[in-house]
Amino acid sequence: MLIGRDAERRVIEQLVAGARVGVAGVLLVTGEPGIGKTALLDEAATLTTGLRLLRARGTEAEQDVPFGALHQLLRPALAELDRIPRPQQAALEAALALGPVESPADRFAVGAATLSLICRYAEDAPVAVIVDDAHLLDRPSAEALLFAARRFVADPIVALIGARQNEPHPLADADLPSLVLEGVPLTAAQQLVHGLPVDLVAQLHRTVAGNPLALLELAGEPAALHRLTPGVPMPVPALLAKAFTARANRLSPAARTTLLVAAVDDGELGAVARACKELGVEVSALAEAETAALVAIHDGRVEFRHPLVRSAVYTSADPAERRTVHRAVAGATQDEDRRAWHLSETVLGTDDEVAGRLEVAAGHAAGRGAHAVAATAYQRAARLTESPQGRALRLVAAGEAAWSAGLPDRAEALLDEALALQPGAATRIRAQEIRAELTVKCGSPAQARDILLAAAAECEDDAIATGLLADAVNACFRLCDTASALRAAEGIDQRLPSVERPGPRIIGMMASGVAKILAGQGGTDQIREAVALAPSDELDRDRRRQVWMAIAPLFLRESGTGRALLQQAMLERRDQVALGTLPGLLFVLARDDATTDRWADAAASYDEGVRLAREIGQTTELAMNLAGHAWLAAHQGRVHCQTLAAEALRICDDRDISLGAVWSLFGLGDFELGRGDPAAALSQYERLLAVLAANGLMDPDLSPVPEMVEAYRRLGRAADAEAVSREYLVRAQAKGQPWSLARAARVRGLVSESADDFERALECHAETLDVFEQARTRLTYGAWLRRARRRVDARTQLRLAVEAFDHLGAAGWADQAATELKATGETARRRVPSTADELTPQERQIALLLADGQSIREAAARLFLSPKTVEYHLRKVYTKLGIHSRTELARELSNST
Repeated sequence: MLIGRDAERRVIEQLVAGARVGVAGVLLVTGEPGIGKTALLDEAATLTTGLRLLRARGTEAEQDVPFGALHQLLRPALAELDRIPRPQQAALEAALALGPVESPADRFAVGAATLSLICRYAEDAPVAVIVDDAHLLDRPSAEALLFAARRFVADPIVALIGARQNEPHPLADADLPSLVLEGVPLTAAQQLVHGLPVDLVAQLHRTVAGNPLALLELAGEPAALHRLTPGVPMPVPALLAKAFTARANRLSPAARTTLLVAAVDDGELGAVARACKELGVEVSALAEAETAALVAIHDGRVEFRHPLVRSAVYTSADPAERRTVHRAVAGATQDEDRRAWHLSETVLGTDDEVAGRLEVAAGHAAGRGAHAVAATAYQRAARLTESPQGRALRLVAAGEAAWSAGLPDRAEALLDEALALQPGAATRIRAQEIRAELTVKCGSPAQARDILLAAAAECEDDAIATGLLADAVNACFRLCDTASALRAAEGIDQRLPSVERPGPRIIGMMASGVAKILAGQGGTDQIREAVALAPSDELDRDRRRQVWMAIAPLFLRESGTGRALLQQAMLERRDQVALGTLPGLLFVLARDDATTDRWADAAASYDEGVRLAREIGQTTELAMNLAGHAWLAAHQGRVHCQTLAAEALRICDDRDISLGAVWSLFGLGDFELGRGDPAAALSQYERLLAVLAANGLMDPDLSPVPEMVEAYRRLGRAADAEAVSREYLVRAQAKGQPWSLARAARVRGLVSESADDFERALECHAETLDVFEQARTRLTYGAWLRRARRRVDARTQLRLAVEAFDHLGAAGWADQAATELKATGETARRRVPSTADELTPQERQIALLLADGQSIREAAARLFLSPKTVEYHLRKVYTKLGIHSRTELARELSNST
């Protein structure tokens, strides 16, 4: 019977009841050792009658076993494995060593597969997921569990997770609902402890703050109780460890040895027996430890009463004795990777043979997607390596594995350690390439730029150097550093003639073209040539650089050039569950959609990019998606663009991400101009001009001059409008792209008040897909025609402008166009807002996939959600739109775009 936990029991009862009716619930139960987390979870298990139970427990012995806890948790559900999407099935099979590794598993793919499998298992009956001692889970298992738990929404699933308080682990750093267990009240303590005077129980209760395990353990040591200082709280873990150590030390030598073997091994009785035989002791001596209530033996396993017992036994043993036991366990195990780990604990100094075994184990872990375990194995292998060069190579491998595990600080420390050993050029360049990648995504793009340029300078392989320089251009793009980008482009152009491999060649041409466009020195032909060479199987396998295949349409702004590459890249990354590359691709996709009439799609992509970037800690991509979303929301006239821009600017200012600042400031200026405040808009545009000038950014497409000219004209400052336009017009003409030429012609039309320039602008707009810019030109042209008393001609332009702005959802701009139209004597016929406009970004994503013919399961897999969650959102979509079928859904979405 559970004593003193009535309130906590009610919380769990409510969560279990919710799961029975299809409402998911997640709870992280935390507290100090012995506070009763396990007892509460055991009680929870008794409440799950009629639910399918998935249960696991973390142990110190298996913290370095790749996905050991996940296998334990999912074992009852593995029969459903062939019913989840094939890429996820392959990832989970690789992670759990259920089949051959087809390709290295991505840690997010394993998380998505875990979500899919648990949700599939819950289709026949509600599921209870109970995980105890989660702070002792191997990190890959904990991350997979966290990925799934965050996405339980409308599923008949309850997830209860117990973890020690103030212990670092992935679940502790998450935003899961939590329940902190405190000590039980004195009345409960009196029920737990029998045979002691009331005043002594009260003293003990005060001393251990009501910790149930400490109450029970110390109550059995009356002599120790009298030695405690009355009324002074004591650290419970230390008290318990001391009590457990004292009890273990009273055992016979043989029993202590068998107990140490059980602490070193994973608790499987057969393995413990084999190791004991190696040591010349009988495993039956464990009965003595069982009688002392230190362990329990059942179902062929040795279970310690509490993790503190295992820790106390291991840490109190003599170091030489621990090494001896590890050697015996290594000899008894049949798993080569486990043997390598145990042998590594027996080495004093270096041992290249054991280091080699650990390196093999690390490779196996990485192949299964257990990159955190691989990082530890490579790092330990490096410690055991005699040669400084060999040690550096293994430290670089450890750093790469740590980065793949989403641990940038640990990765950087390992790479710094490797570089301090002064390794050879190839190892040094590889280390710098990894450092730059993690730095550009999670740290300072400026630092990444410097690392990449230095690495490229010493690289003798032209193909590798081209990739490094292309990555440097990507960093410069975020920094708006045109000078460094041009230097990188010059280096690329010098190396390209000798680069025969298509992957590096395409990357190099793309990057060189982008650098030149940013500096206003051509580059468009180079990008077109690169697009014509695509696709490349080699480039397709390179997840880090594939974003270059999506950049072409962003810089060319043409209808048709490489635009299909964007959608193709996104589908491939979703199918492969390559979440690490998605925030960057989502930004490019959203930016592209935002310059067409697909604004709702752009908002959905930005929203997902922000959510994923936050989840996986990619600060740079978070800032870029926030900035892009702010720009789009500003055009829609939504006040929350200011909140989005403020967060983006905070990150951008801190990390010198000038491009994010450019788009944020552009958005803030457009927001003010769109709501009719040209003076406020000018202050933002002037800030933006200062950023562009400081970075030497000459690309006319990033210039706010057309908007400034419009603002000056509204304020009656014609001379200022003419002055600011001169240099811009030269640069736009030099770039020669339709989008640039259209905006330039609009500027000339405003400054010179020429109908021919406005007509030329509309001709250029026809070669692009940017509906908003075309509507801006029509509004400006129509207003000019009205002032020129050409009302009939003005109505034609203004009618089309109102229609376009209404279609896009740019309410403020539509209102301005309608006001101008009314001034000509005509009242605009406004579009009735579609109910589809009320959909949230996630609802719209789901609706678009389903309207496109995707099944519920396919949509769930691509959005990393459960099928029930997709159904939940679909019901909300149907309700908002007042429809009942996919056919109606497709028609409604078509009408709204």
